[in-house]
Amino acid sequence: MSRIGKKPVALPQGVTARIEGARITVTGPKGELSRLLPADMTVGLDGDTVVVTRPSDETRHKALHGLTRTLVANMVEGVTQGFAKSLEIQGVGYKAEPKPFGVQLVVGFSHPVPYHAPQGIKITVTNNVQVKVEGMDKELVGQVAAELRNVRPPEPYKGKGIRYAGEQVRRKAGKTAQAAK
Repeated sequence: MSRIGKKPVALPQGVTARIEGARITVTGPKGELSRLLPADMTVGLDGDTVVVTRPSDETRHKALHGLTRTLVANMVEGVTQGFAKSLEIQGVGYKAEPKPFGVQLVVGFSHPVPYHAPQGIKITVTNNVQVKVEGMDKELVGQVAAELRNVRPPEPYKGKGIRYAGEQVRRKAGKTAQAAK
């Protein structure tokens, strides 16, 4: 039995869940999230908790059981606290500028790179090199952070580029002078 899938998801004060077939909608102080869950799983409300059950002990159902419960738990956490990812920009002249549409990155190309933030994502910039991506949907926050990092990933020789806060970049030794023959 899936240990994660067995645990019921508690709904905190001010959070409501609505289940219509395979779709669950969670509403809280930060907003509303809706998601279509795997059709095999049975999701039900038991008082102020959401319970996920599976139809059989097949391997596929066991995997979906834990996944479905985690997706519901992430929705509940998203509408109560939200999610955030931090990025750092390193390199001489590299910076990020906040814009009404999202953020504009200057990262060593011949042109600035605009990034348009999707609906529900807030991007803040501090000190021109610290970028914070915030939102209710954990999946969307992670996707936006990955897309921003992918504009200029950190390179292994000088370490320049966009990295997650606290990410360790493995550095390589550069070319060494070849001995004269």
